Amino acid sequence: MSQKFQELINSERPVLIDFFATWCQPCKVQSSVLNSVKENIGTSARIVKIDIDQFPQIAADNGVRGVPTLAVFKNGQLLWKASGVHDVQTLTQLLEKFSNE
Repeated sequence: MSQKFQELINSERPVLIDFFATWCQPCKVQSSVLNSVKENIGTSARIVKIDIDQFPQIAADNGVRGVPTLAVFKNGQLLWKASGVHDVQTLTQLLEKFSNE
């Protein structure tokens, strides 16, 4: 999976990774927020969910210590990372900014 992860984040358009866990209540909130973000940004960026219980090594490699943690990559570079729940407007603006860079 880590090889696939590398390919995923090497995209020329921004990729927002949502590190989550099925048992995490705030993750469910973040998930519904991300559905709205996806509608706002269309194809200019990608949103990918990674279950930390299924892929603990990817979470560890990316320094994920709590969920939800969001990270934005572009061309293999980490551009932004934060833990906790973020709102639709913040994430939409963030992805729009990175997709225009």
